[in-house]
Amino acid sequence: MTKHSFSGLERREQLIRFTRMRERVTIDEVCTQFNISAATARRDLQLLEEAGKLRRFHGGAVVAKSAPPEPPFSERATVQATEKRRIGQAAAALVDDGDTILLSSGTTVLEVARSLRGHRGLTVVTNSLLVINTLADVPDINLIALGGILRPTEQSFIGHLAEQSLHDLRVSKAIIGIRAIDLETGLTNDYLPETQTDRKIVSIAREVIVVADHTKCGRISSVFVAPLTAVKTFVTDSLAPPEFLSALRERSIEVFAV
Repeated sequence: MTKHSFSGLERREQLIRFTRMRERVTIDEVCTQFNISAATARRDLQLLEEAGKLRRFHGGAVVAKSAPPEPPFSERATVQATEKRRIGQAAAALVDDGDTILLSSGTTVLEVARSLRGHRGLTVVTNSLLVINTLADVPDINLIALGGILRPTEQSFIGHLAEQSLHDLRVSKAIIGIRAIDLETGLTNDYLPETQTDRKIVSIAREVIVVADHTKCGRISSVFVAPLTAVKTFVTDSLAPPEFLSALRERSIEVFAV
C-alpha cells in the first residue's frame, strides 16, 4: 500500500486524475491508491460528484462527461439528422389522435412535429416558432402558440409571458428535447432562461416524453431541468449505450432505441 500525505483537496485533485487515467475506479482501488478508509473514499467521491467532476455508481465512480456548448439550431439541424428523423417518427407514434400535447423547441422535437402532420384531432401547444410553421397549415390540428421573448438561435419563445401562458394549461403528453441526460443528475440544459420555461413545461404534463440522440446520454450540462423521476418515456437511437438504457429501464422509464 502506497503512503500519500495529501491534504483533502490535493487528494481529491489527484483522485480526478487517477479516475481519468483509468476511466472508472472502485472504492477498493481508491482506498489502496490513497491509503484512506472506505468512508473517506466515499465522501471524496460524493464531493466530486456534487462538483460535477465524477459520476458515482454502486461501488465506484466514472468521470462525468460534460455536454459541449450547444451550437445554434441552424448548425445542429444536420447533425445526427437520420437518427433524429427516426426518433421523431417513433415519438410521434406514441401520440394518439385526439391527444392534447406540448412540443418544446429543438431539432429532434421538430422531427416529431413533422411526423405528426398525418394525425387527426390533435391539440398542440408549443413555444417553438419552427413547430408553429410546420403545423400551421394542417387543418385538423388545433395549434396553441405560446407568446414570450423570441430566442433567435433556437427560434423559441421563452420567459415570463411563455411561462404565464403555461400556468393556465394542462397537457396529456409533453415531448421535449434535452441537452444532456444523466442517471444521477437527470435532465440538464445549458441556457438558464430556456431551462426555466422547460421546467414549467414539465410541470403541466401528465407524462413527459424525452427525445434525444445517443450523444446526449450519460452527459451533464450546466443547468438542472428535472430529475429522471419526471420522465415516463425516453426515445433515442440505436447507438445509445445499452448499459445506460438498461439503467433507465431499471428506473421504470419506458425506453425506445430506434
